[in-house]
Amino acid sequence: MSARLDDWSAVLLRWSGWHRPVVRVITVVLAALLFALAVTVPLELGQQAVFAAACFGLALVLSTTVGRLAPLAMIVLSVTASLRYMYWRLTSTVGFENLLDAFFGFGLVAAELYALVVLLLGYFQTAWPLERKPAPMPPDPAMWPTVDVFIPTYNEPLDVVRQTVYTAIGLDWPADKLKVFVLDDGKRPEFRAFCEELGVGYVTRDNNAHAKAGNINHALELTSGEYVAIFDCDHVPTRSFLQICMGWFLRDPKLAMLQTPHFFFSPDPFEKNLDTFRVVPNEGELFYGLVQDGNDLWNATFFCGSCAMIRRGPLMEIGGVAVETVTEDAHTALKLNRRGYNTAYLAIPQAAGLATESLARHVGQRIRWARGMAQICRVDNPLLGPGLTLGQRLCYLNAMLHFFYGLPRLIFLTAPLAYLLLGAHVFQATALMITAYAVPHIFHASLTNSRMQGRFRHSFWNEVYESVLAWYILRPALVAFVNPKAGKFNVTDKGGVTEEGYFDWDMARPYIVLLVLNLAGFLVGAGRLVFQESPDMATVLINLAWTVYNLIMTSAAVAVAGETRQVRRSPRVATALPASLMFGNGKTLACQTIDFSQTGLGLRVPADADVPMDELLHVSLYRGTEEGIFPATAAFRRGDHLGLQFKDLNVQQEVELAQMTFARADTWAQAWGSHERDSLPTAFAEILRIAVKGFWDLARSTGRLALFWRRDRRAIPSIPETGDQ
Repeated sequence: MSARLDDWSAVLLRWSGWHRPVVRVITVVLAALLFALAVTVPLELGQQAVFAAACFGLALVLSTTVGRLAPLAMIVLSVTASLRYMYWRLTSTVGFENLLDAFFGFGLVAAELYALVVLLLGYFQTAWPLERKPAPMPPDPAMWPTVDVFIPTYNEPLDVVRQTVYTAIGLDWPADKLKVFVLDDGKRPEFRAFCEELGVGYVTRDNNAHAKAGNINHALELTSGEYVAIFDCDHVPTRSFLQICMGWFLRDPKLAMLQTPHFFFSPDPFEKNLDTFRVVPNEGELFYGLVQDGNDLWNATFFCGSCAMIRRGPLMEIGGVAVETVTEDAHTALKLNRRGYNTAYLAIPQAAGLATESLARHVGQRIRWARGMAQICRVDNPLLGPGLTLGQRLCYLNAMLHFFYGLPRLIFLTAPLAYLLLGAHVFQATALMITAYAVPHIFHASLTNSRMQGRFRHSFWNEVYESVLAWYILRPALVAFVNPKAGKFNVTDKGGVTEEGYFDWDMARPYIVLLVLNLAGFLVGAGRLVFQESPDMATVLINLAWTVYNLIMTSAAVAVAGETRQVRRSPRVATALPASLMFGNGKTLACQTIDFSQTGLGLRVPADADVPMDELLHVSLYRGTEEGIFPATAAFRRGDHLGLQFKDLNVQQEVELAQMTFARADTWAQAWGSHERDSLPTAFAEILRIAVKGFWDLARSTGRLALFWRRDRRAIPSIPETGDQ
């Protein structure tokens, strides 16, 4: 089936008639007319049900086929179902009879319109990812340009920054054409001493104006490389980064910026607290795995502040990194595009970093992103002003609109309560008509997104992410839109530990309120079904089903607030690398790594191998024909798993260790997009498991809190009453 579809599409594309403008115009007009009919023609309940079933059956067939034509056809079907639903919604369901109905009804319509616009823009962005490949470099290194590597830092500990510097100085590039600079806005003596010991540049300034953007702009004034590579201080570049990225700059003289993915070797709070690391794609993988690749088609790749290269000339032409907003990176790319420069994306991990460790830090980072995109919407709106193509304007528009999801998400999480608790009718239509129009819209969108996003976002997880963040980004985004100068840049702390697991009551409070409200709505609705006879029982059932879904999402959000224990300062990276052990008697043992970190290794050794504990050993790691030898001691042994602790490494050995481990591009490439493809039933089962965990965590934490409260009350001595005041 898929091969036949691909053959038909190839025949259509090769048809010589497409080169005639008249044919193109006629085709577009006919297609538009047919599409308008499919969206607006009125149908009775039975006819609508048959039409919806036929379209969804076709979508199911297309979802099993390979090739690029099938997703495009699924998008057309999904857009048809969604626009048909919205047309019906606006023309047949908003005749509200009282103020209460109108208040909640129009609020829901507004949220649905927002979701529809974001859905359509998302399809536009991701329908045809460019899938750019690296461009070859000139064979003569003498022709390669000069590069400055910037590593900005403010309050991160030296242990976090050290690995990034170690790998940056080992980039595969002519030494006389590469300079590494640590940009220390914290002005710390130990950082200066560290840089002097390694022979890398150390840049500081007498103020912290404009935070990271100002830090980089100050360094631009003191350096002269033709290109600038920027890495957050916790993002460790691979040795191949410059050679992988530079080829496109040499091929395209108008290319000003090239971005690579932000890949993380440690779990973010969702992955850590829900135990989904390397099982479920994390929150950012959709953007770096699919959205940026789609943006690249429209020459609208966003600069993301790290793991990127920029041509110095165009950057200086726009006045350096943008300082008008707190998302200086995306705003910088927008300015470059306005000047007619190109931006590009390579979906190949060429660096890896630390994810935010706690939910509070994660939320704080997202608040900054939401505030910054709202600021761009006000001070440099991409829909207005010169220099952008229509495709670029739409890609930037979707990026800005995305961060306004706070209010719509909260409306969706509470909408059925308007009917169950207050009796408000937000739909002026029968339950069967609502089902006939709304269900195809929802099912088509879910199936199409599952097909397109399956490697980088599993179904239902978007609702979990938005449910967790909605309350927190709502106010900052709206305030920044009204007053763009409100708020300031906040640094996301990295490298912390969590000595003991705990339930973050402060962060969970909004989710608990939503959970309790939906639980109350469910009980009231269930009571109506059991104890009352009503002609609108179908409406009650629809709202109950919606409430159950919201209960699952809010309880999953509660589960994220259960912070798990994290005692390692240096996260371990699971990978299998060839290794060998050399003992004090000269014997060697061939083995393989299980994982590595800055401070140690996990090895898989034969179960019967005799490895002395707490005795100095030497472990060898290999990269092609290279060998690195490092002193270590055995810290623990469990069956064939041997844990090693590195012992008294000097600076040269630490640099070599970083080159043999964190600087290996193959380690990150193997993990990139390697999750199992999305399956709607499997994804829902996973969300349901997490929801149960959320209920359990909340019940257990509530019980502990009640127990502590009772103990504290018993511990307070009674104060006898007296006449003295």
